[in-house]
Amino acid sequence: MNPLAALYGAAVRARNELYDHRALVLAHLQGPVVSIGNLTVGGSGKTPFLILLGELLKERGIFFDVLSRGYRRITKGVAPVDPLGSPREYGDEPLLIARKLGVPVIVGEDRHAAGQLSEERFGPLLHLLDDGFQHRRLARDFDIVLLTSSDARDSLLPIGRMREPLSSLRRADAVVLTNDMPGDGLRLGSQQVWRVTRGVVAPQTKEPCLAFCGIARPQNFIAQLQAAGVMLTGTRSFRDHHRYSAEDVRQLLRLRQQRGAAEFVTTEKDAVNLAGHLEALQPVHVVPVRMRLHNAPAVLEFILATVRERKRRPA
Repeated sequence: MNPLAALYGAAVRARNELYDHRALVLAHLQGPVVSIGNLTVGGSGKTPFLILLGELLKERGIFFDVLSRGYRRITKGVAPVDPLGSPREYGDEPLLIARKLGVPVIVGEDRHAAGQLSEERFGPLLHLLDDGFQHRRLARDFDIVLLTSSDARDSLLPIGRMREPLSSLRRADAVVLTNDMPGDGLRLGSQQVWRVTRGVVAPQTKEPCLAFCGIARPQNFIAQLQAAGVMLTGTRSFRDHHRYSAEDVRQLLRLRQQRGAAEFVTTEKDAVNLAGHLEALQPVHVVPVRMRLHNAPAVLEFILATVRERKRRPA
């Protein structure tokens, strides 16, 4: 193992052992907490899965909120997300979640403080903890971890993208495998293993398109568009969570002309980060991610039953 990755891994193990042995105190909320996380830096489908789980909860009439760090926002402290606000204020993914689900989304570096603010306003509702697997300070009643095929081959930071080794999956209550992830060879304990099928809702166009995005794994988005039969004459990728400028728009327009494309195609997250620049790129297709959870009713019932049982136990 690379010395830097080994040093990082030792630090991760030491921190986890402090929590495992209760040397570090957990902060608790009144309402149950369901965490959705992963092992890597971005790109596992956490946000689409959280939105999917939120839609299932709404179908059951269960009121909930979302607690998120608000990655790359310029503001500090705890704040409820205004769906009409900007990614600079709240972060792109919390803003997308608020717009898609229409439920309270609270951002804050301290997720416990974010949950307390929500409970002051709405009572002890169910909390969905966004990207929460490594945020161990906040106690949770159910831990969900998404796993992709590339995770099994990746390395720890700073060499690779892994924030924790695969052995950390033992903390999870459920592991969600994406459609490209074989279950063979995984050493899991008593965790639930669920599967999701992930794709895109392809635009209904026969025109040549230029695809662009600023996400963690742009190659997946491009491959999904091609698999759906979208005619791509060019692509352009930006860093994850990229906030678009007027110069970016001018470059995209020049590239579209150079590649002979008639239309743009991009992701919902990029549409959030484009903000007022989106209109200048018309015609542009904003493509949603489509995620389907296999046996969803049984999965949701298992989560709810588990958190009900755990909330009855003394902390």
